[in-house]
Amino acid sequence: MSTEAISPLRQRMIEDMNSRKLGAHTQRSHIYSCKRFAAFLERSPDTATLEDIRLFQLHLAETGMSICNRNRIMTGVRFLLRVTLRRLDLSAEIYHLREPQKIPQVMSPDETRRLLAVATSLKARVLLSLSYGCGLRAGEVVRLKVKHIDSAQRIIRVEQSKGRKDRNVMLSPETVDLRVATGTIASIESPLDRLSQPRKKPRKNKKDPLPA
Repeated sequence: MSTEAISPLRQRMIEDMNSRKLGAHTQRSHIYSCKRFAAFLERSPDTATLEDIRLFQLHLAETGMSICNRNRIMTGVRFLLRVTLRRLDLSAEIYHLREPQKIPQVMSPDETRRLLAVATSLKARVLLSLSYGCGLRAGEVVRLKVKHIDSAQRIIRVEQSKGRKDRNVMLSPETVDLRVATGTIASIESPLDRLSQPRKKPRKNKKDPLPA
């Protein structure tokens, strides 16, 4: 159990984030960003000036931090300044850098088959097949349930994913059949049903009663 005291400023920021229904991961990220800003200032962020904002952004650039992490930190600081402190003059000084757009590397069919072949269990093969075949995120795959899959319409319903949004994704014939993943399973319902069911304890062998 943490015994760290929460300052009134942090408590107010947490309340502001809760009232806006920010997720737990986003709240942790914003708190970390503001703690880093306070460590740079060596005083409370509510005393920050325009020059402090400029120097902090320069400091992040000089550390060689990635654009993604730099933007994430400044997003948290901007929330503190704009929402909690109501310092619109300071939040206006925060800028975000544009990340370079790169073409993702796509695995070849042979590489995909080899990846699925090294899966050590049926569960791993099913999850990898769904992730690759349907373009699902890791968090979406592990939360997937049998009721989310409609084999007749060849769709998967993804509920409350990134941005708290629902969406439908298409199931390819290969994914529905799953023979690409296992070579033996005929339908998608059977492996997921087996994975979702609790394991039964092995029954002990009972001796036959002695004859009269």
